[in-house]
Amino acid sequence: MPVYVYQTFQIKQEKFKEAIENLQEIKKYRNETYDHSVEVLIPITGHDYTYAIHATYDSLAEMEIQNRKMYDDDEYLKLVGNFFLDHVVQGTMYTQIYRGITKKIASKDDKQE
Repeated sequence: MPVYVYQTFQIKQEKFKEAIENLQEIKKYRNETYDHSVEVLIPITGHDYTYAIHATYDSLAEMEIQNRKMYDDDEYLKLVGNFFLDHVVQGTMYTQIYRGITKKIASKDDKQE
């Protein structure tokens, strides 16, 4: 069952150009190095400096495996560390995790038949 991680954060206005470049590097590195897909989402409406990273994993277990690999990778830690320390407004990170529904879930009525 797929797992989706949706992280939003605000970029410091004075660091906009550098932040976008850093986000593109993070996306490229994760997509080329790890077994999950990453998209960077930019606002069309809403808060102008609120951006998102959307990652898709095959399962919750796969998410844990990939996260362990990422946090054992010094090159990735440098990329993400620079981004969050230098370009993100402190206290604005919000992470949500969702899973996809792959089968019909039985209702009480289905079980009584």
